[in-house]
Amino acid sequence: QATLEESGGGLVQPGGSLRLSCAASGSIYSINVMAWYRQAPGNSREFVAGMPAGESTNYAASVKGRFTVSRDNAKNTVYLEMNNLKPEDTAVYYCYANLHYSQSGPADNIWGQGTQVTVSS
Repeated sequence: QATLEESGGGLVQPGGSLRLSCAASGSIYSINVMAWYRQAPGNSREFVAGMPAGESTNYAASVKGRFTVSRDNAKNTVYLEMNNLKPEDTAVYYCYANLHYSQSGPADNIWGQGTQVTVSS
């Protein structure tokens, strides 16, 4: 009933920057949380940054001070601004949303297809 589409990944040199975007579309009543996770080869998926419906934000310790998460609620879109990128940031980045399809229905968790971020010289 809803999908997430990520964009903005790519190849960047160490110290560089990238901006990821994730737009939710479909029959959405409201979105509670939008967040970013990542998965490097051989590793499990890990939390990167998240933003509930308000203005509070949460970050993994490894990215705090370098990454910034933001939301445009009117566009059902979440962004991840990544600065001072390091080789260890290389991973597939996934968008996540917890949302409602109706006022009284249960919340649902959905994921995007992922976008590759590679940090290498």
